[in-house]
Amino acid sequence: MASRRQPTRSSWIGRSGPFLRRVTARPELIDASQYPFNVRAFSHGIDLQLRSNVTFFVGENGSGKSTLLEAIAECCGFDPQGGSRDHQYATFGERSALAAALRLAWLPKVTDGFFQRAESFYNFASYIEQVSDLRRYGGRSLHEQSHGESFLALFANRFEQGIYVLDEPEAALSPQRQLSFLKIIHDLEKPNQAQFLISTHSPIILSYPGAVLYSLDGDSMQEVDYRETEHYRLTRDFLNAPERYFEALFSEEDDGGETG
Repeated sequence: MASRRQPTRSSWIGRSGPFLRRVTARPELIDASQYPFNVRAFSHGIDLQLRSNVTFFVGENGSGKSTLLEAIAECCGFDPQGGSRDHQYATFGERSALAAALRLAWLPKVTDGFFQRAESFYNFASYIEQVSDLRRYGGRSLHEQSHGESFLALFANRFEQGIYVLDEPEAALSPQRQLSFLKIIHDLEKPNQAQFLISTHSPIILSYPGAVLYSLDGDSMQEVDYRETEHYRLTRDFLNAPERYFEALFSEEDDGGETG
């Protein structure tokens, strides 16, 4: 793993808590009849207090996790397709409606960091082949590595200090590699070098000690305990008795196939 640089900015010395402290939405810029403001979790507005260096967003597909993270990333100055503030694609125009409505409170504000999204990682890898020194990514083309290897090469070599907005980083990581990813988070956030905002379905990643979890499955974003998340409970119950789940799933399939 690449060595980590220590923070050099005097404003970071003695910092207590995360860089980004609060995310709110201006009510006058919200149209509840239009997407994405009509997403159920946003129906009562947005007011997130961020008191940990590691914050997770959980919820079912379509709950608004990726939409929220992308808007936060835009407000941080990252291109919606991913990358650092130095990576700006020709397609990056005006901010999305949600990003335009958000207000971010910092102490202090940082400009270093990265926005990672699994669905556009191929485009990002192609982009840096043209504009970056590959030594900054471990010395190998990201396209010449497996998906999981390229993700970890990015995390291990380019994550140093700042704010990191990550959308489902587990998409390419095996369980063992997810543990390696947790070690990277620990090495960076414990000395107060980095803050992480992460959407994930992985019960392994969600288990990170000291993290704050927000669920987007209700009418508003609510803080939730790790062991109360659907991700944890379903995984636990399935592993304890997979045959019970198979029996229910396959009997539903058989019932649906009957004809009268």
